Amino acid sequence: MNSLELTDFDIDHQLLELPGVSLVIFTGAGCASCRWARRELPAFDLPVDRLCWIDAGDNAGAVQRYQVFHLPAMFVVNNGEFYGALHSRLTVSELGAGLRQALSLNADDLP
Repeated sequence: MNSLELTDFDIDHQLLELPGVSLVIFTGAGCASCRWARRELPAFDLPVDRLCWIDAGDNAGAVQRYQVFHLPAMFVVNNGEFYGALHSRLTVSELGAGLRQALSLNADDLP
């Protein structure tokens, strides 16, 4: 699975242009769950084309637009369309179920 690092400067352009399903994950350096997610999620067999990582401490604009209140915060984007926040425990089965549910909803514009 591919991984990308996104910033305030390229998040919109990248997410609008990337084909397929992207799991956008906001993390922070002081967050133990975030460190675990960065280490473990790339090995998960998830129905996504890529993981897009955003450092919440360095990208306040994206944090504000996506209304991130806790870390890690996850969002689903498919072919440039926004499918909302993904509220799930960090397990393969729950993330997979959450992704499938999110993608079954109506899409919206990116924040």
